[in-house]
Amino acid sequence: MAKTPRMTLQTQLVVRALLESPAKARYGLELSQAAGLPTGTIHPILARLENTGWLESFWEDQSEIEKTDPPRPRRRYYRFAPSGAESARVALAAAYQGGATSARLRPADSLGS
Repeated sequence: MAKTPRMTLQTQLVVRALLESPAKARYGLELSQAAGLPTGTIHPILARLENTGWLESFWEDQSEIEKTDPPRPRRRYYRFAPSGAESARVALAAAYQGGATSARLRPADSLGS
C-alpha cells in the first residue's frame, strides 16, 4: 500500500464521511454533502485516497441510469479497499492526536447552521 496521504482538514472531513458507512459505495456529490465541502474539493481528495490504495472506484451501471427520470450522467462510486478503512482510521486517529486540526472538525450536519 502507498504512503499515507497528507491529512488536511478537508481530507479528514472526507475520510470521516466515508467511515460513517465504510462498506457502502458512495458517489462524489453524496460525499460532498456529507463532508460539507464543494465537489471541486472532494474529487481531488478522492483521487489521492484512491492513489494511496485506501479507496477503489467504479462507474455506475448504465442500466441504473436508464431507470431515472429525467436521465442523468453516470456516477462514479467510491468505497474502501479491503484494508483501506483500517488505514484511514489509523491515519485519522494520528491526525487527532496531533491536535492541529481536530478542534475545528465538526459534524457535517452542523456545517449549514
